[in-house]
Amino acid sequence: MAATIACGADRNTSERNMSIKKAVSAASPLTLRIIAECPVTKARVCELVLPHCAVDTPVFMPVGTQGTLKGITVGQLESLGCQICLGNTYHLGMRPGPELIEKAKGLHGFMNWKRNLLTDSGGFQMVSLVELSDVTEEGVKFKSPYDGKEILLSPEKSISIQNSLGSDIMMQLDDVVSSTVRGPRVEEAMHRSVRWLDRCIAANKNPDKQNLFAIIQGGLDPELRKACLDEMIKRDVPGFAIGGLSGGEAKDDFWRMVTLSTDHLPREKPRYLMGVGYAVDLVVCVALGCDMFDCVFPTRTARFGSALVPWGSLQVKQKQYAKDFQPIDPDCQCPTCKRHSRAYLHALFKNDTAAMHHITIHNIAYQLTLMRSVRQSIMDGRFPEFIQTFMKQMFTSADQYPSWAIEALASVNVALD
Repeated sequence: MAATIACGADRNTSERNMSIKKAVSAASPLTLRIIAECPVTKARVCELVLPHCAVDTPVFMPVGTQGTLKGITVGQLESLGCQICLGNTYHLGMRPGPELIEKAKGLHGFMNWKRNLLTDSGGFQMVSLVELSDVTEEGVKFKSPYDGKEILLSPEKSISIQNSLGSDIMMQLDDVVSSTVRGPRVEEAMHRSVRWLDRCIAANKNPDKQNLFAIIQGGLDPELRKACLDEMIKRDVPGFAIGGLSGGEAKDDFWRMVTLSTDHLPREKPRYLMGVGYAVDLVVCVALGCDMFDCVFPTRTARFGSALVPWGSLQVKQKQYAKDFQPIDPDCQCPTCKRHSRAYLHALFKNDTAAMHHITIHNIAYQLTLMRSVRQSIMDGRFPEFIQTFMKQMFTSADQYPSWAIEALASVNVALD
């Protein structure tokens, strides 16, 4: 992109940087309109306009790793009101490959999905496939889990694959380390992620069609995370993700890194908290100022017979539901709850994978409905009251409230009853 900007020899560095920022912003196929802000917390409701449709935030984005959500069809996902879902660059780049998907008019055409897509960069596989990967300045060398062949995923290759996939939002390739790691490796990964961001920006062939988000790293070190924020904000990309969390770190550390990040991220840009999907985490992190979330949790837990409900979860495999003719949640309007009882799902789970399908539909509906309720409460000016009600439903008594959630909410002026 920088090559398209005329920079005279008499311009100083700050003027050149300002010109680049303006060009990046002007070319970005993304608009964020802030509709309402909570006067008590950092929560907000926005309209995020992307190439395929507008997205209402705060939003939970279901994860379809290989071009599909396990246990649910594209048509069913549309009918639930999903406006954006995820695909995985690493896995789609391996199979079926970017060339085939590009021939199908991108991942949208391949999936027959008419709404928005976000593709991750493949960086997370540095952690999830750590025994198969080796990180250098050039990129990440993987041994394919499919055939054992060695491949190099560089920033340029990641963006090339994502350009072929045609996603509305692309993520930069970042140097990902486990959130429980401390020491010099965390600082190395943070600085490398900044350098790789520059390479990703330069490699993007479709800046007028695809939005590239930066990923804030720095582990659990406030100084490193602030340094990463300062550097990445200079790039003025269309949006920012908070990365390197939700990997087993203490929740006290987790929420402090989240709120540090939202305190310094630009108000006019979307804020995406990666890998977060538990209901309590979603509500608390909306209060801390996050706009976008994703996680495999609702679909993965469905495959084990766990249905998400306002009071936590309901394990349909348990014997107590064998003769229970209520729906999973009597107040839920999803297709599963409208048509099937707990007893039916209990019986089905023993000998038919269709049970997983029905629970997956319910769990995605639960997540999307939760976020709709969050948005409405913010627009109505009653988000703090919503939090109180939500927590009382989720936990049988205030003694069970997680201490980290109490402290996190107190930091944004919500004292739980």
